[in-house]
Amino acid sequence: MDAETELRELAPDPFTHAVPALIRIYEAAMAPPAEQLPGRAAVMNAHAEHPGFRSVVAMRGEEAVGFAYAFRGRPGQWWHDVVEAGLRTHWNDRQVRRYLASVMEIAEVHVHPDAQNRGIGRRMLYTLCEGRPERTALLSTRTGPTPARHLYGSCGFTALLEAFAFPGSPDQPFDILAARLPLREPGSQRSPGRSPWWPWTGSK
Repeated sequence: MDAETELRELAPDPFTHAVPALIRIYEAAMAPPAEQLPGRAAVMNAHAEHPGFRSVVAMRGEEAVGFAYAFRGRPGQWWHDVVEAGLRTHWNDRQVRRYLASVMEIAEVHVHPDAQNRGIGRRMLYTLCEGRPERTALLSTRTGPTPARHLYGSCGFTALLEAFAFPGSPDQPFDILAARLPLREPGSQRSPGRSPWWPWTGSK
């Protein structure tokens, strides 16, 4: 990450105060339809109330150029329940429990296009996952050979579901990725694998 950019963690209240600025980063990075932005802001505010919430903001001076956040996944949360239902179409109950029994769900990782390709997303991701009590991290990312998909793969994430359609977005497929915590260090030779028993070699 370039020397001009620093990472700051925001507690839930400061995070919700910063949501209007963070939405502008989301808009620049993802180019969603404008009518979706108010709903996305409402979702982000609601996520700040989830247990285990943590957010990281990349700052260049007093300007935010990236952000990421996550929280503890639990039944009753929309994303958690939809992904669990999807996993159950591929894995048995024991395998699903291994992925979801102790999980941190990474909701957003975004860097403004003007600040991309400088390692900011990677450092936010590692900071977000550092010291977490959960056993696994899960996230969704757009299907395809995108820079985000490459980043997550290099950090040890592997696909549990590919080309998965969330309710209400049948034409926008996503891959559901998982990694064991702590994240694989850069340069590690651990194979991400594709076994349904990944990443455990024994019980934990």
